[in-house]
Amino acid sequence: MATDYGQSYGLGDGSGFPGDTGARRHRLPVGLRAPFEARSWREFGYVLAGLPVGILLFTYAVTMVSLGAGLLVTFLGVPVLAAALAGCRGFGAMERARARALLGLRVSDPEPLRLKKQGAMGWMGAVLKSGVSWRSLLYALVQFPWSVFSFVVAVNFWVMGWAMLTYPLWFWVFPMYAGQDGLQLYGDETHRVYLDNPFEITVTALVGLLFTLATPWLVRALTTVDRVMVHGLLGPSRLASRVVELESDRGVVVDTAAADLRRIERDLHEGAQARLVNLAMDLGLAKEKLKEDPRAAAVMVDEAHGEVKTALQELRDLARGIHPAVLTDRGLDAALSAVASRCTVPVRVEVDLAQRPASAIEGIAYFTVSELLQNISKHARATSAAVEVWRVENRLLLQVVDNGVGGADASAGSGLAGLAERLDAVDGILVVDSPAGGPTRITAELPWRTEPTTG
Repeated sequence: MATDYGQSYGLGDGSGFPGDTGARRHRLPVGLRAPFEARSWREFGYVLAGLPVGILLFTYAVTMVSLGAGLLVTFLGVPVLAAALAGCRGFGAMERARARALLGLRVSDPEPLRLKKQGAMGWMGAVLKSGVSWRSLLYALVQFPWSVFSFVVAVNFWVMGWAMLTYPLWFWVFPMYAGQDGLQLYGDETHRVYLDNPFEITVTALVGLLFTLATPWLVRALTTVDRVMVHGLLGPSRLASRVVELESDRGVVVDTAAADLRRIERDLHEGAQARLVNLAMDLGLAKEKLKEDPRAAAVMVDEAHGEVKTALQELRDLARGIHPAVLTDRGLDAALSAVASRCTVPVRVEVDLAQRPASAIEGIAYFTVSELLQNISKHARATSAAVEVWRVENRLLLQVVDNGVGGADASAGSGLAGLAERLDAVDGILVVDSPAGGPTRITAELPWRTEPTTG
């Protein structure tokens, strides 16, 4: 749900490129190898290309919007202004591709146009009403002055650093071809100062080295602003991202509900239903034998009685899996204590809630803890566990801890991954801390909602 800033802007582990993993070991520290890394040169190339691109975008935006605004007194202004905004959207797609290629910044495409009516009028109305169009226009206007500033700063620092660093190599150019003693540091009508002795040449090279080492980080800071602009102005809006997220969560909820229904149907068909069918057949045979062989019939009735008990137990287990009665009647504390009593290891349960949450949230919390305790019984090889439930402001927190072997991973496609998807569908979070050798600490966070009161 929540998105990390570094990952969103490609700052997490390097540049976002597959080759720049950050996990490779280098002999040189990062500060010394930065001027020679491919990432630094790609970012410098992005700044260099930003100036002509900025000029193009700014010229197009100002010209077309001014023309469209001037023609608004006639009908021609509307299609011209719509064409200007559509062009800005196209340039936005180009800028997302440039940022992805040179900065490793992957920004999702914004929401498409929503045409309420077909035809040219419907298209123009959709373009003019779209927030993406106006944000793309704003980017075209803002990117130009920023590209001029970043181009001037980056080029001057880059050229100055490398020129001063390599000054001992091309120092001979001045006395041989320019007739001067070296690079002129100061000059007026009476005297001039040249960098011509070994000490001054060495100091110049050292200063150039500092500039050269610092320039990649300066360029990186400049491109961070570009990342923010591309992500904020050319990407999907928060509302659109939220809609997509809710649509995805709705799909997860529907799939989960369908899977639960299939599981219940399978359990009924293979368990209690099959036992009841066998029970009916056994009672029918017992009825036929009742007059001929009452003793055999009594044995068959006794066996059928045992089948009835087994079927009833399976139905109770199935009902408990759907929604346990103890949860409805007595709340999370009693329900979790009942689940903990069936765990294969001793479990300490502590529920600190002044009031009960909504039944839907309460049910999700119950099944989350139940699933985690089942994992402890099956896989953890633990000798003790603990369950804690408490509320912090508008969030319900659950924590399950065990002293087992650890190694649980929600990203490995296990049951924890499905549990995390279920929690995510209701704006919940699952955090797994399970180093190899243990202990395992799994924290679930759910939104707190109270049961609506009926008047």
